[in-house]
Amino acid sequence: MNTAALPAAAPASRLRQALAHRSFAAGALLTLLLLAAATLSLVWTPWSPYEVDMAAKLRPPSARHWLGTDAFGRDVGSLLLVGARNSILVGVIAVSIGLVAGTALGLLAAMRRGWVEELIMRLTDFTFAFPAILSAIMLTAVFGAGIVNAIIAIGIFNVPTFARITRASAHAIASREYVLAARACGKGNWRITLDHVLPNILSVLIVQATIQFALAILAEAALSYLGLGTQPPQPSWGRMLSEAQTLMFQAPLLAVFPGLAIALAVLGLNLLGDGLRDLLDPRLARKR
Repeated sequence: MNTAALPAAAPASRLRQALAHRSFAAGALLTLLLLAAATLSLVWTPWSPYEVDMAAKLRPPSARHWLGTDAFGRDVGSLLLVGARNSILVGVIAVSIGLVAGTALGLLAAMRRGWVEELIMRLTDFTFAFPAILSAIMLTAVFGAGIVNAIIAIGIFNVPTFARITRASAHAIASREYVLAARACGKGNWRITLDHVLPNILSVLIVQATIQFALAILAEAALSYLGLGTQPPQPSWGRMLSEAQTLMFQAPLLAVFPGLAIALAVLGLNLLGDGLRDLLDPRLARKR
């Protein structure tokens, strides 16, 4: 018997299991397409997304402009590609802010208990009262519209979500036998947190980060639609929708393409998160 192939069998089996999961496979495919579009925009676009050509405005899809042109003669396909890059940039930074700050606060609340936990939880309740769009409006009133303020607003809105999930998951892990054994051996709270609690809640955090990524893309599109997010001349799916709403009868496809891009990106990330939740916790898959 050839035992050298045994270590590779487990990863191959897990890969087959993941690809057999319909939600995960569909979500992974749509997410990869989103990442591919953003990566492609770094090195190539059919036309410059910043080039205005009023003589070619509102052209229908053709061999020259695959998805047509907008009211300024810009190539819609190029705008969508670069818009994907901006959406991913906002999502990654905003979710990272929420993940890092929220996880730290959630672990602190779970380990310290008492008034520290109560204070952190009440602060998260207070933060929930200010959704990302409302926070962006307040930041815009003080500092002006822009993508940075949109990222900060979305990131702050993600913090209490991760803090609550981390606290609840850490409480569940802290009551396990191996954690009690580690405490009996003299390990301190923070050592237990880093060695036992955090590694065992990473799967929950990864799934939640995927879901929050989808919400961040949706929030960025909404803020750009209102003129509070990505500013001209940088392309944005939300602003493309805003500009297309006055041309619904002249060029309805101008609203269809960015709307479809937002829908597919959010759908893909939600399906990916749903699939990851089932794959990382087989008990949920058995209940379905």
